[in-house]
Amino acid sequence: MTDVRLTAWVRGRVQGVGFRWWTRARALELGLVGWARNTADGRVEVVAEGPREAAAGLLESLRGCATPGKVDGVVERWSEAKGDLVGFVER
Repeated sequence: MTDVRLTAWVRGRVQGVGFRWWTRARALELGLVGWARNTADGRVEVVAEGPREAAAGLLESLRGCATPGKVDGVVERWSEAKGDLVGFVER
């Protein structure tokens, strides 16, 4: 099975509410590597690599109702994993 890369941009009230920490915890539970960072326009950008099923689970969590703050929407992009990530960090 080939790993994939999920890049997701989460908009809403997602900065200053523990969203990146929460995302890191979910990603590590799913065995994913990558990072989450705040963007200048108020969104959180998430990059995660690993099995497609695990990445899809993270995307489902990002869109769920149990996130910190309030998610208004998530835009995602799927691509091949680059294999250059280690662990999962908050940037």
